Amino acid sequence: MPWYEVTVCGPRPGIRMNHGFLTLAGLPGLDAVDTADTLVVPGRPDNVVPRGPDVLDAIRRAHARGARIVSLCTGSFALAEAGLLDRRRAATHWMWADAFRQLHPRVLLEPDVLFVDEGDVLTAAGSAAALDLGLHIWRRDHGAEVANAVSRRLVFAAHRDGGQRQFVERPVPDVPDESLAPLLAWAREHLGEPMTVTDLAARAAVSPATLHRRFRAQLGTTPLAWLTAERVTLARRLIERGEQRLDVVATRSGLGTAANLRARLRRETGLSPSAYRRRFGRGAGEAITA
Repeated sequence: MPWYEVTVCGPRPGIRMNHGFLTLAGLPGLDAVDTADTLVVPGRPDNVVPRGPDVLDAIRRAHARGARIVSLCTGSFALAEAGLLDRRRAATHWMWADAFRQLHPRVLLEPDVLFVDEGDVLTAAGSAAALDLGLHIWRRDHGAEVANAVSRRLVFAAHRDGGQRQFVERPVPDVPDESLAPLLAWAREHLGEPMTVTDLAARAAVSPATLHRRFRAQLGTTPLAWLTAERVTLARRLIERGEQRLDVVATRSGLGTAANLRARLRRETGLSPSAYRRRFGRGAGEAITA
């Protein structure tokens, strides 16, 4: 089904891209922005060059009428120039962080994260981080189950939290047996079982401190944060598939209690389990029972 209808528009019918490597031709004008539910602003190589007033006005108009605004990579420069990021958190590519701060000191730049979700304005740090933000938006719009299916088609990690670092100290392990992949695969198959960071370390035959360092180096997060995020994602998928009993969802996802499930789900999505199921579940309108 057509989940989204995409229109590419610009200030001119033809725009040269990547120093003339390719040209986008036959583009509709910026008035197409006025009907968009989500406006995606890409980056440019000449970030410090001011945007045209027509482009900035289109961004402001979209935001003023309630459209969701998304920037990819250095597209955050345009949002900042339009005034949408003043006193708000934002992400941009780490190579441009210093220039961004100099040009837009009123923005609360977070230079090390993958993306920032401020509700109506979302900013991604780079090309790969744009995929992370895209999957985050899919989860917001259509639920974890659909987002997981999209990630499989992309052959991309199903969930990397926006707070993870843009780059890690050692993207590829120096020694093959230091890769976390086998441990992560095993943990995902056993999320419903009692599992602590100490248990994960024992499974990997390393100390908890060593495991923590490897998670930081390879994933940019901690073992506990990763484990919790995986459990919340599983809980969301169980609810979407129609499981109504909170105690069952909590047990199968490893979150333990219905109270913990409620707290974690609200923190992640802003919704209670009942509200989440009404929005994303199969049996819309049926109440979830504890």
